[in-house]
Amino acid sequence: MQPKFDNPFTGMTGDMDDTVWGDVLQAVDKTYAELVDYQERLEAQNIELQALRTFTASIMGSISDFLVVVDKDGSIADASTSLCRALELDIAHLTGCPISAFFEGAEQERLMQALGRAIQERHEVTVEAELTTPNGPEAVEIRVSPRLDRRRKPTGAVLTGRPMGELRRAYSELAQSHDALKATQIHLVRNEKLASLGRLLAGVAHELNNPISFVYANAHAMEKYASRFETYFDKVQKGASRQDLIELRKSLKLDRELKNMRLAIEGARDGAERVRDIVEDLRRLSAEGAGEMSRFDIAKVAQIATNWVARGEKSEFDLSYHGDAECMVFGRPGHIQQVIMNLVQNAVDAMQGQDSPAVDITFETAGDQAIVTVCDNGPGVPPEIATTIFDPFFTTKDVGKGTGLGLSISYKIVEEHGGTLSLGEGGRLGGACFRMVLPNTGPDTSAAGAVR
Repeated sequence: MQPKFDNPFTGMTGDMDDTVWGDVLQAVDKTYAELVDYQERLEAQNIELQALRTFTASIMGSISDFLVVVDKDGSIADASTSLCRALELDIAHLTGCPISAFFEGAEQERLMQALGRAIQERHEVTVEAELTTPNGPEAVEIRVSPRLDRRRKPTGAVLTGRPMGELRRAYSELAQSHDALKATQIHLVRNEKLASLGRLLAGVAHELNNPISFVYANAHAMEKYASRFETYFDKVQKGASRQDLIELRKSLKLDRELKNMRLAIEGARDGAERVRDIVEDLRRLSAEGAGEMSRFDIAKVAQIATNWVARGEKSEFDLSYHGDAECMVFGRPGHIQQVIMNLVQNAVDAMQGQDSPAVDITFETAGDQAIVTVCDNGPGVPPEIATTIFDPFFTTKDVGKGTGLGLSISYKIVEEHGGTLSLGEGGRLGGACFRMVLPNTGPDTSAAGAVR
């Protein structure tokens, strides 16, 4: 007979069925398997959490900016090693402390307002405040970002701060680099001017030699005239008779010499004025970049510039002007003169060995702008290099015949004047054509162009 007992599952007394025991054992095995799987997943999550903590700790220890994690009340939950070093406190002492404790007065109020606004409005807020450190207050730019849970409810904030002292040092270094760059640019402009002056040296020497020789010859003639007048006045002082003085005046030909002396004085003055004009042109060409800006006629400056180029050239070229007889611009005449000299010189160089070389310059006033074009009948600029001709040190000339800085510096000068320099379409001569646009009024001029 089978034993009888109370069945714990059914509450009934009867024979134990093998099927029930099988179900119980199967349920136990399933539960055990689920427990094992849950434990494995829990261990994997623990490993992942530990790796995440290690990664977070490495971030906190490596960043140079300040990083602070706070709760909704502003109490510190975690902080970067850089902040611990700045405050000379370890993380254990910082945890739980209110972040406001490290700011004073208005700085504290400014930070807490930014923290409250970031949490309430759920967006990033930036504020500048002075962090109180054992070495004194340190200006910090702080970005406050809200911490949101999976339901996007705020749980606190993350504060990242960059010491402003570092930024100010960076700005100072940037300013120094900018000053050095400007000094280098001025140096390059000066060198390009010297290169231009060197090419014109022969013409300058010739131009100066002619008026100086003229002045010298007239001075020598006036010395001869002076000796004759001295002879005459010496006789007057000795009390010579009127008749003797008349005879002496005729023999010395004083009437004719007096007229010649006046002509010699006028000639010497004209020669000296020519020397003065040449020196003034040289002075204007070598003027520094910080000179005063003024309103001037670019047509006259262009004529002076082209004359200088013509003086330095052994071969002649046809030069023509078209457009407005007077074309006013606002800027530094010496620098604009250098630009036009560079454009004309490049045109002349491009036409070397060519029959009947010609340069055409046009002037046009359009509203508050003046437009100057310099064109030649040379081979023009090939399309493949049209986009690089204004790059520094780019040149198509042979080694030793060009610095590659002329067009680059000219472009920079025109840009600093508030204008543009570009390679335009071929002009009436069919070669290269450069177009320069400059303002004809400035901050110191009225609408009519008169100096205030």
